[in-house]
Amino acid sequence: MENAPEKQFSVGWTLLRVASIWLMSYIGYYAFLPVFGFGSGYNGSPVAITVYYIFWIVVSLITFRHIFEDWRPIENRLNIFLFLAVSFLGMAIFAAYAIPNLPSIVWTEPWAPPELMVANSWYFLPKAAEIFLQQLLIAALVLTFFERNYSMRSITWWCVILFGGAHFLLAFGGVPAGYVIRFTLSAAIFGAIFPRLILRVPNGFAYSYTLHWVYYAITIVMAHTVSPYAVF
Repeated sequence: MENAPEKQFSVGWTLLRVASIWLMSYIGYYAFLPVFGFGSGYNGSPVAITVYYIFWIVVSLITFRHIFEDWRPIENRLNIFLFLAVSFLGMAIFAAYAIPNLPSIVWTEPWAPPELMVANSWYFLPKAAEIFLQQLLIAALVLTFFERNYSMRSITWWCVILFGGAHFLLAFGGVPAGYVIRFTLSAAIFGAIFPRLILRVPNGFAYSYTLHWVYYAITIVMAHTVSPYAVF
């Protein structure tokens, strides 16, 4: 990695590209996709939105190819392949069988609920792609900080601020303030966890991704079971 061009590992340059991809993917979701009739969200247009996020994943891989070229997120070991197999099987079972059997939600508030709160089985197809995109952008930042000899404490604080702050963008998507605050705080906490997994734990990227996915699964279950809008 030390032979890569200096610009490729400049923190400011990486941060600019990460922010650009994040913002463009976010704006495109709300402004570009509806133009083509895909404005019904993850539940209504799962395949189209999955393809949309795959496009941004490819863009990210190309954009940060010099950062990722020597990175080994997954080791060639049986234990990690078993973990991934069990994880993906669990995700599929949860989406296909658990979600349809959750209690319904009846809203009494004048505002429309976030799509996440009323997810159907198809929700996790595009969500899995979106989470992977976010994890790639986080990894690009973390690896850049590491290559520039930032301490783990500094990397952690940067990720807390940036990952938490990025989720504040939900405020511009019509999500109520209470949910914006909750997701922003949760993202800040995960921002403190992800760098340590990526840098210090073998196969940490796989664990980081799975943890990220599980958070959304728990959020959905809580919305359908312990929220005041759940109907048994």
